Amino acid sequence: MKIIKRSGKEMVFDGRKIVAAIERANTEVAERLRLNGDQISYIEREVEDNCRSLTRAANVEEIQDMVENGIMGVGRYEVARKYITYRYKHALVRQANTTDEQIMSLIDCNNEEVKQENSNKNPTVNSVQRDYMAGEVSKDLTRRFLLPEDIVRAHEEGLIHFHDSDYFAQRMHNCCLVNLEDMLQNGTVISETMIEKPHSFATACNIATQAIAQIASSQYGGQSITLSHLVPFVEVSRQKFRKEVAQEFADAGMEATEEQINTIAELRVRKEINRGVQVIQYQVITLMTTNGQAPFITVFMYLDEVPEGRLRDDLALVIEEMLKQRIQGVKNEKGVWITPAFPKLIYVLDEDNVSEGSKYYYLTKLAAKCTAKRMVPDYISAKKMKEFKNGDVYPCMGCRSFLTPDTTGLAEDGSHKYYGRFNQGVVTLNLVDVACSSGKDEDLFWKLMDERTELCRRALMCRHERLLGTPSDVAPILWQYGALARLKKGEKIDKLLYNNYSTISLGYAGLCECTKYMKGVSHTDEAGKDFALRVMQYMNDKCAKWRAETNISFSLYGTPLESTTYKFAKCLQKRFGSIPGVTDRNYITNSYHVHVTEEIDAFTKLKFESEFQALSPGGAISYVEVPNMMHNIDAVLGVMEYIYDNIMYAELNTKSDYCQKCGYDGEIQIVSDHDGKLVWECPVCGNRDQSTMNVARRTCGYIGTQFWNQGRTQEIKERVLHL
Repeated sequence: MKIIKRSGKEMVFDGRKIVAAIERANTEVAERLRLNGDQISYIEREVEDNCRSLTRAANVEEIQDMVENGIMGVGRYEVARKYITYRYKHALVRQANTTDEQIMSLIDCNNEEVKQENSNKNPTVNSVQRDYMAGEVSKDLTRRFLLPEDIVRAHEEGLIHFHDSDYFAQRMHNCCLVNLEDMLQNGTVISETMIEKPHSFATACNIATQAIAQIASSQYGGQSITLSHLVPFVEVSRQKFRKEVAQEFADAGMEATEEQINTIAELRVRKEINRGVQVIQYQVITLMTTNGQAPFITVFMYLDEVPEGRLRDDLALVIEEMLKQRIQGVKNEKGVWITPAFPKLIYVLDEDNVSEGSKYYYLTKLAAKCTAKRMVPDYISAKKMKEFKNGDVYPCMGCRSFLTPDTTGLAEDGSHKYYGRFNQGVVTLNLVDVACSSGKDEDLFWKLMDERTELCRRALMCRHERLLGTPSDVAPILWQYGALARLKKGEKIDKLLYNNYSTISLGYAGLCECTKYMKGVSHTDEAGKDFALRVMQYMNDKCAKWRAETNISFSLYGTPLESTTYKFAKCLQKRFGSIPGVTDRNYITNSYHVHVTEEIDAFTKLKFESEFQALSPGGAISYVEVPNMMHNIDAVLGVMEYIYDNIMYAELNTKSDYCQKCGYDGEIQIVSDHDGKLVWECPVCGNRDQSTMNVARRTCGYIGTQFWNQGRTQEIKERVLHL
């Protein structure tokens, strides 16, 4: 059995340390008040049994709480007081320097919590370690100096989660929609180097990927670009090739018709598109940002974002090439084609591509094949999005965070503006804790919701106020050179924080377990659904109230919870014990989702969750878990058609794994080792070495490839199929 030390290092449980700690406290009280040997042994055994029952590695603080309870449980309160005093004194010592042990464990690559904190970061790489080390210092500064004490305490106790506190000390925002059109058409500056308007499609793609890396290093969340901003450069290349071909014929002393010239030029255009898309695919996954990972980039593919005619047909060519290259995948170190994590792809379903016989249906069939093989693209229904977003269709910022609709015309020409806008940050409310704290008293539940949402509002205002006064000079590519704005040097970004230009997100998690505790049923049950929808509406009403009071675009966001799901689960177990169906797992459910263990078919799930997605305007995505669909593309197309008619944003989760030891390319399994720890195992050769397997799973909207903490791993293991 393993435990997690304060430094994050994983160690074998040693009951002798518990005995020694109790004995130290025992010697400090009068003999008549002391524990006897049998009582000390009893407490040690109880603690060990409790740790085993957790089905995860307990941390030192949890174990010390168990020891305290054990001492008091046998009536030796004086000894308990001495033990508590000992803990307090050592806590004060640690507060004087809270980061040393954490940093040393990072350098030594034995911090289990950090190793599994982000499924897209390799913690053994120097650049990742450097980012984590800086993050520990930043979190310490944030905790001790920058945030109010009650917000820090609520975060540490798991009542709320203040996201990305390791970036809070710097004045950085969360995610954005990159205005690539402005950067390419009007030129930009990257690393103090002027980049002029490109003269070919391939060059435009190369500039885009360089900008993506710079942007990723200037913020801490995901970013999205659209292919419609790149596609005008296909025509630039086409005209260049026509001139070149005509000149080549002339130089050779040969006559050529216009048709012949155009035919040869068009072949070169196709090759140019192939090269450009390849640049995006390979550069994105091989570029390393300053935080030691590939940029979290999403590519938006929406045919109707450009006018009908040559431009839309060119966009179709680029989308086709993007899908074909993604189906192929990328080669791992063994030379085997595997599924890359990035870029994430989003394909928009609309009237001209959603049904058999529509002009671009061939692209939709290709997208279905790509999803079956590589888990992307994900799908946006233009039909449903127009209902929810004031008639507009636009991408999310990263994996799921959506801007509020532009109803006033933020662009200079008065049109609706989305590219160049961003999110200020997220604070998430743990709905399960609100429910359990209420003891099933619904009046108390709503009172607690008032208190906890107010806590979240103040935490979000801390984020907003941290950004106020930020000069554009801190990230020139964002604020001065077109990615988000064209501010002057020294100009502050303040005007971009109001008037619906940027959003700020109230996140929520665990609606499923919250409903189960309060109503005794899942929120898929009618009795539970009514309550769950009231909770969603309540949070939306809060955001609307704050928005009216501040002129800041507060919006409700369905939090993905990558590593935080494990943190929340541990905090809930500590506060409330194991409540069946509520706190008895090492994870809680993301946002409004149906519980991963609940038997429900794909179409019922999507239809049910669409009602909740409509009430999560700041960001949400639904998914269906499916088996290998490579030989059933018609079924994938069926799900896609259903998405178009019923839900705004959804994805299909398949499996895409490879064992480097034996060459197995099916699903790598999750099993328990002799300590009860969940590990990944090849079902053919039994390989458990994570460094010799390629595993890709949908984690929180993005595909993760660097493995997960024990809470998220349990959630992945327990997912049932919906198709």
